[in-house]
Amino acid sequence: MNIYFSLGSNLGNRLGNLREALEKLRTLGRVVKCSSVYETPAWGGVPQPDYLNACVRVEGEGLEALGLLRSVKGIERELGRVESVRWGARKIDVDILLMDEEVYHSEELDVPHVRIAERMFVLVPLWEVVPEGWRHPVSGRSVGEMISELGEEWPVRVGEL
Repeated sequence: MNIYFSLGSNLGNRLGNLREALEKLRTLGRVVKCSSVYETPAWGGVPQPDYLNACVRVEGEGLEALGLLRSVKGIERELGRVESVRWGARKIDVDILLMDEEVYHSEELDVPHVRIAERMFVLVPLWEVVPEGWRHPVSGRSVGEMISELGEEWPVRVGEL
């Protein structure tokens, strides 16, 4: 199964935080592809520093949604994430975006992530790691279509993971 993650950091050594998260994700499976790293303004209306964002595709076996969520939350804690205000500043943020074509909904987790189509900082790096011809399992839209619909300025590419 391919699992797609979004990584973000806007506190401390942002690039170092993303790279540490990538290393921790290797415990969940084989890293197939990493996007470039993009710098983006904070999203959600809380004043804070700019983020570095990237996406990663990991191939893993025997992973189920809630177990994966527990693993991701553990990785965030290990890397020093402290829960604060919603959409506030954070050392590391790891979101589960997709699990192949799986659709999963619970109080704790929605897969696909419910805000993929609203966030340019997710869509642009995601475009780099999904296979050609990929379509959203619910909406049927491609990443390019979702980007076009947002009509926002693209984030600034600043490097590699």
